[in-house]
Formats: sequence, structure tokens, C-alpha cells
Amino acid sequence: MAKYVLVSDYTLMYDYRNFPLLDFLPCAPSSSVPSVVYNFLRGHASDALPNGEARYAPYSIRKIEAALLRTNRREDIVVPHPDWIESFIKDDTEIIAVSTMDPLGLGPLTLSYSILLGTDGYAWVRRDFESLIARLNVARRGKKAKLMIGGPGVWEFMTLTDELNKLGIDYAYQGETDDIIQLLFNQIWEDKLDPNMFYQGFMSFDDNFRRLYKPDPRFVSRKPGIRNYPRLEEIPEIVRPTMKSMTETMRGCGVGCDFCEVTLRPLRYYPPEKIAKEIEVNVAGGHHNAWLHSDEIFAYEHEPLFRPNEDALVNLFTAVMSVKGITECNPTHGRISIPAAYPELIGKLSNIIRAGPSNWIGLQVGIETGSERLAKIHMPNKTLPLRIGSDAAWQDIVWEGTGNMNRYYWRPAFTVQAGQDGETPEDNWDTVTLINRMSESEVQGRPYEFTVTPMQHVPLGVLKNNSFNDSLLDESQLAVYYASYRHLAKISARDAMRDSRGNPVVRIGTAGVIRFGGWLMLKVVESICRKRGLDLDKVKRYGLDGAKLHLN
Repeated sequence: MAKYVLVSDYTLMYDYRNFPLLDFLPCAPSSSVPSVVYNFLRGHASDALPNGEARYAPYSIRKIEAALLRTNRREDIVVPHPDWIESFIKDDTEIIAVSTMDPLGLGPLTLSYSILLGTDGYAWVRRDFESLIARLNVARRGKKAKLMIGGPGVWEFMTLTDELNKLGIDYAYQGETDDIIQLLFNQIWEDKLDPNMFYQGFMSFDDNFRRLYKPDPRFVSRKPGIRNYPRLEEIPEIVRPTMKSMTETMRGCGVGCDFCEVTLRPLRYYPPEKIAKEIEVNVAGGHHNAWLHSDEIFAYEHEPLFRPNEDALVNLFTAVMSVKGITECNPTHGRISIPAAYPELIGKLSNIIRAGPSNWIGLQVGIETGSERLAKIHMPNKTLPLRIGSDAAWQDIVWEGTGNMNRYYWRPAFTVQAGQDGETPEDNWDTVTLINRMSESEVQGRPYEFTVTPMQHVPLGVLKNNSFNDSLLDESQLAVYYASYRHLAKISARDAMRDSRGNPVVRIGTAGVIRFGGWLMLKVVESICRKRGLDLDKVKRYGLDGAKLHLN
């Protein structure tokens, strides 16, 4: 039926009611979120095409599909709808390739839930992944098709290597494949990996964040010492629409935070014409928005010292909004220092993408800590072109940047980390101060709009034992969690109805569930904190005395 069957995590195929942050629902422990609630809030997968293929698919799958189409017939490649996967796996199928994000539930946010709630039960993201793999193995039983996985979640199998055998996965591939996917699939199918091209093992990092390679016959990556990434001209443009109308603007970051592997990838910028072509594919598929993916949108063709290239950014967003049929545009990731230092730039971009009271622009922003000391140690370049301390205090940069984003109707979704290397309790209380200060702040008479999600660094030994309990959190870390979820409950109650989508009945139902979920999660966190002896009143008022709370 098809030589190559391309699938992805179930969790990447649903719309999550188009509500901000619900995409993280699969990170929750399945023992804490009942299946009836999970199945309702995850929403729906898109309709299937008449032949059983997916109308929309994750961007990574669409990139692989486009790369394979350079050397294959259309009928050789299938991206099935979740309900029709088995229909396409036949005797002539050679490769079943799965793109995965958090297959074993070891992602920072997923582990944060497990540790906070003290549960060893699997998160929904792992349950769904194992269900998918089981289906694929049944479908290929008695056939010769090879099952392989790739994508950003492959690192989890490097930590729990035995899981590949337990799940019946033949190979895990690490790295970008745009330029070599056909050769990779051919050699996997023939069981003849060319040692001059591929390495049977994976890349990892030592304590100083330097690359090292570990041999393992179940893993495949590019051979060390040759070019590890495709050139821009080797990256194909998608030919079918993506989930949520995602398209890429660039690859790499370059900021240099010492906890992030993305910073090691070379920067490659898509020209506006290439981006527009992919957006046109999404518009033809029924989308009217453009979701612009990058690891750092403000680094797009940046100037020295990471000064934003205003002309390049204006040209980029103008080109996107000029695509016929596009009415909305939203970037994925960016750093807080640019709105802090260049509010006029945010204003210009807001005018281009038509931001306003009924069109808030979400942006995921890693602030990671409220501690100036930790910020200088782990991410000293994150505030460039500003310098922490000499230009402004770290907390003031975050506070001012948030206010300037809100001024122009951008809402940051922050992440903060607990358990960083060298962390002290005082560092975590600094994070509590920052969260409380922003939660009580206003800009132009409006409350600050932001979300904050705490994530936990977990020791490797705990990961391997898969044994999590709330004793891993000390008092100061619990305080960060409580301050975060207290603010999330607050913003859920305030914004649930406004940000829900669908007909009035669905909006009311979704808003009600989200408000209740925010309240319930807060009550659960409060109960855990009380049992551990945390003074909740102290957390509520911590850092507010004398804090500046109004941005004009």
C-alpha cells in the first residue's frame, strides 16, 4: 500500500479546544486526570481525508514527507489519520517512522507534575505513546516493515535505553534528516548502515556541556566529524498543511544557555519567500492563521550582540500577513529582553499582525529563574543586548519586558526551573518574588497577562528508577510551585471564557472545566504544601513590600 508510513504521537494530533496551555494536558499523570476529563479537554483530531490520510499533521512529519517526495511517488508515502493507521501498513511497507516529543514522560513539565503529585503512574503522554506503538507492532506482525522513531523526544530513550526493546522499536534516530532521509530509510530497510555516513550510537553531553558519543546498535545518528545539519537549501518546503498552521522561520538559537541543546545547532534563517510558500500550503488546507516556529524569533537575522534586526523582523511579519487568506499570526518562542529594551519594535510588529484586545499574541518565554545570580551563571546572554546588572537587574528586565508585551497585547507563557545546578533556597525565593510582583502588577490600568509553568530538574538516577515523590521538592521549590499555580488559577478564572473557542455552549463548557481545573489544581498544590509545612501566607505576600507594581 505504501513504502513509508509516517505517524506521530497521538498527543500532537489533537486541537486541545484551541485554549492556551491545554496543549500541555498530556503531561499530567493519568492517575490524577480521569480519562473522561482528558478525552474531553484534548478535543479532536482533524477530519480524515477521503483516502484515510490526515488532513493536518505535525510540522516534523510534513518535513519528512516533503523530503521523501523528492525521490518517491506520492503513493509511496502516507501520513495516516489516527483512526486509519492499520489500513496503510501492508506487506510492501518498508518503514514505519514515528516522530515523538515526550514518549516516556520524562520531559521537564511532565516530571514536574509527577514529582509535585508524588505519583509513579504514567503520564497521559506516555500512555498514548505506548498505545500507539502497540498498535503499530500489531499492524506489522508477520510483515517486514521496520519501526523507527525520531524527533526531539528520542533523548528519553538514551536515558532508558532498555525501553526500545521492551516496546519493540527497531531503531531510534537522533538529529535532523531533511537532506539524508531517503538514504537513511534505504539503509535501515536493507540492514546495511554505511559507517562512513552513519554512526550506530547517539550524541550526549558531559558535565561541561561538551559533546560526547556513546555507541549503541539501537541508535543511529550522523557520523561524528561530518556535517551534522542540513544546509538551508537542503531543507524542503512542506507540500501539505500542518497542525495549527505551523511553519518554520529559522533553526538554531545561539544564545548559549548552558542547559539547552538547541543552542549548539547552527543558525539558519528561512527567507520570507520560503516561509510564505509554506503558509500558502496551510491556507490552501483551510487555515487562516500562521504559527511561526523558531527557538528565538527575535534572533531572526540578528545584529551583533544579539541586537534585533528591526528591518528583517518587519519584513518577515509583513510578508506573512501579506499572504492571501492570512488573518492572524503568532510566533512560538522569544526572549524577554527585546520587549524590555525595544518596546517600539513590539509596537510595530503588533500593528503588522493586528494584535489587540480580541487578538492576544502568545509567546513562550523561558525566564527560568528570578535569581540574578543563577541568571548570570546559566544564561548570561539571554538578556542581550542588555547586560544583567550593568544595564538593569534581571527581575526588572523581566518585569519591564512583560509590561511592554502586555501594552501591545502580547501575553508571555513563562517557564521557570527548580533544581538548577548551584541553586540555593534564596534563589527560589527570588523566583517567588518575581512571580508575585508580576501577578499584582498593572500596565495602563490593566492587570499583567502572563502564565508561568514551573519545571523540575531531576537527577539521572531518579529518572532511571522512575520513582518520583514530593520529597524531591524542598520548601523553597514548593514555594515556587505554589506561587506559579496560584497565579495560573487566577488567570484561568479571569480569562477562560474570553479565550475559549467554538460555539457558545462549547465555550461555556470549556471555560467552566478550565476554571474548575485551575481551582482544583491550586487546592491540590495547597494541600501538598500544607502537609510539607510550607507557610502559604508567607508565599502569598513574599517580595511585595515596596515592589514597583505599576508600569505607565
